[in-house]
Amino acid sequence: MKPLVVGSIPAKADPVAQEQFLKNELEPVLEEARQGKRQVFFGDASHFVWGLFLGILWCFERVFVPTPSGRKRFNVLGALNAINHEIITVTNDSYINGKSVIELLRNIRAKYPEGLITLILDNAPYQKSQAVRDEAKSLGIDLLYLPPYSPNLNLIERLWKISKKECLNSKYHGTFDDFKAVIMNFINNPDEKQRQKLASLLTLKFQMYSNNPCLNQSSKKSKEIAA
Repeated sequence: MKPLVVGSIPAKADPVAQEQFLKNELEPVLEEARQGKRQVFFGDASHFVWGLFLGILWCFERVFVPTPSGRKRFNVLGALNAINHEIITVTNDSYINGKSVIELLRNIRAKYPEGLITLILDNAPYQKSQAVRDEAKSLGIDLLYLPPYSPNLNLIERLWKISKKECLNSKYHGTFDDFKAVIMNFINNPDEKQRQKLASLLTLKFQMYSNNPCLNQSSKKSKEIAA
């Protein structure tokens, strides 16, 4: 027995729906990507707040780090290539909306002007708007939406997690421009050590919850309450 950080599971996740999606929809397009027949991207937005991200340090005395006010944030809407891990981004310091997704779709098609493309997204309303769907259709990009509450099936979520750990944990960035530059430099130009971490993390193996008693019990209680 040893001390471990408590893990989290989306309480409303449906393990059966996730298993079916992985088998019937996700794996087929990923296999085409492995064979070079299709480009597959995992899309999502991350909102980096310009403040202190607390981490754990080995030290003799507690360390204090200056922190900005946290009133500004840097938004990165990204599409991560499932095979070569290339990332295509749209960024701003206001907010992400349907227009941002349309811009991302155009950037993807500009990078890959020919061939089949699938973009995997979660169910954020602005990503499912009719304008987004129409633009994707006109560009010849297939949109594949994850089951609700399924961040474990979205590869880019791992990139966001490690980017905060590598760039922001226990680190002070004196200006907002420095803050943005550090994030984008990691995303676009990771060093050798960071590339090794990304390669080991961004594999096409997905954590599933079908045998997790915590989620199964939670789902059971939710169904009982609904009934």
